[in-house]
Amino acid sequence: MTKQASFSELEYAAKKKQTRRDRFLAEIEAITPWAELERTITPFYPSSGGRGRPPIGLTRMLRMYVAQQCFGLSDEGVEDALYDSQAIRRFVGIDLAREAAPDATTLLKFRRLLEAHQLTESIFNTINAHLAEKGLLLREGTIVDATLIAAPPSTKNREGKRDEEMHQAKKGSQWHFGMKAHIGVDAKSGLVHTIIGTAANVSDITQAQALLHGDETDAFGDAAYQGIEKRAESQEVPVTWHVAMRPGKRKALPGTSLGDLLERIEHAKASIRAKVEHPFHVVKNLFRHRKTRYRGLAKNTAQLFSLFGFANLVLARRWLLEANTQGAS
Repeated sequence: MTKQASFSELEYAAKKKQTRRDRFLAEIEAITPWAELERTITPFYPSSGGRGRPPIGLTRMLRMYVAQQCFGLSDEGVEDALYDSQAIRRFVGIDLAREAAPDATTLLKFRRLLEAHQLTESIFNTINAHLAEKGLLLREGTIVDATLIAAPPSTKNREGKRDEEMHQAKKGSQWHFGMKAHIGVDAKSGLVHTIIGTAANVSDITQAQALLHGDETDAFGDAAYQGIEKRAESQEVPVTWHVAMRPGKRKALPGTSLGDLLERIEHAKASIRAKVEHPFHVVKNLFRHRKTRYRGLAKNTAQLFSLFGFANLVLARRWLLEANTQGAS
């Protein structure tokens, strides 16, 4: 039996202007492999049997979690958004005329379920398998890079101290407290295939080899990876590294034919490496993930898998939407 739409839903559907949030959620709705994600989580999700109140349906909780990641909201923030935003209610599948929205505690329990069973990494792998089926992950080359994610430096919390698993790192002339997200990106598509979370003081070069999937012929990195080919772990994998020249050395290139050639090579390497900035842009600017939300590396790294998984969908949305259109025609 088809559920009859409430008056508020009909009024919302009849509005003439579609907001940016409406369009964004419509795209996420269309490009997310919902069935595959639900199959990944279902074996770990509590069934309706047993005592007490039956759990909220997995479909609804998964959509609530996706909305949380894509809009950079806290658990309480998502609960409030379900009451404030008709667009998010419609995406999650909530009709306030008939039911209350899931509360922040319910979402907290769902997040902990994902963390306990490493399901955010499974979500990331499921999304990438879906993209690979569409021919979007090509495995010939990898770009590696890392970005700092700040952690709250305040000691005004229950423990009275900063997160012990976070550390300081200097970038340029400034010190930053927090963690690093190290990623390996497909050189052709710009999609993330490997993620490692560390404290901020861990050197980029120490994680470089672990960011490769093993099938590459070429790997690219900025000047922070200078000397990577000489490290012991690099001798085990036959890959050709293309690492940026240090800025000071590049500025000192002579104005000769050789200097011009070297400059063109550096420019070509930089144009390839530029793709690694796209997933960082989505996660930090579109999803607003500029600070860690939880305490400890494990929880924050678990969130990174979800964030970069959905970032891959956003980056690939043009191809995915075209594929969906062609499949429907």
